[in-house]
Amino acid sequence: MPQSFSCVFIHLVFSTKYREPMLLDLFRADLHAYMAGILKKVDCLPVAINSVEDHIHILFALSRKVTLSHVVKEVKRSSSRWIKGQHPSVKRFTWQRGYATFSVDAKGVQIVKRYIARQREHHGRRSFKQEYRLFLDTYGAEYDEQYVWD
Repeated sequence: MPQSFSCVFIHLVFSTKYREPMLLDLFRADLHAYMAGILKKVDCLPVAINSVEDHIHILFALSRKVTLSHVVKEVKRSSSRWIKGQHPSVKRFTWQRGYATFSVDAKGVQIVKRYIARQREHHGRRSFKQEYRLFLDTYGAEYDEQYVWD
C-alpha cells in the first residue's frame, strides 16, 4: 500500500489536581478554543471539547505522526501555562498527574460528541469520580483506587 491512513478517535479525560474547581466560566470557552489549537499544532483534529469546574473531556482524531502520550503531554503542559495567566485565583493551577484515554469507533463519535456537549447536565446527577469509575469499568480497565486520584 503506497499511502498510509489512520482513523483513530480518542476520548481523553483528566481533572484538575485534587479536583479543585478551577476551570472558571470566565475563561472556559477560550480554554476550549486554546486546547483545540494545541491539538491542531500536533496535527490532531479536535472534534469536541467541554469541561466543568474540575475536569475536561476532549474528543479528537489522533494523527498517525505523533504518539498519544505526546499529545496529552502537550495539551496539559500548554493549557496549564495558559490557565495560570487568565485570573489571579488560578495562578497556582495544576492538572492531575494522570489521565484516561478511551478509543471511540467511527459510529460512536456522534454519541461521545453529544455526551461531551452535555457535561453540565451529566454532573447534575453524577460526580466526576462516579463518571470516571464508570468509564474505567465500561472499558474493563484494571485500576487501583488508591492511585487513581490525586
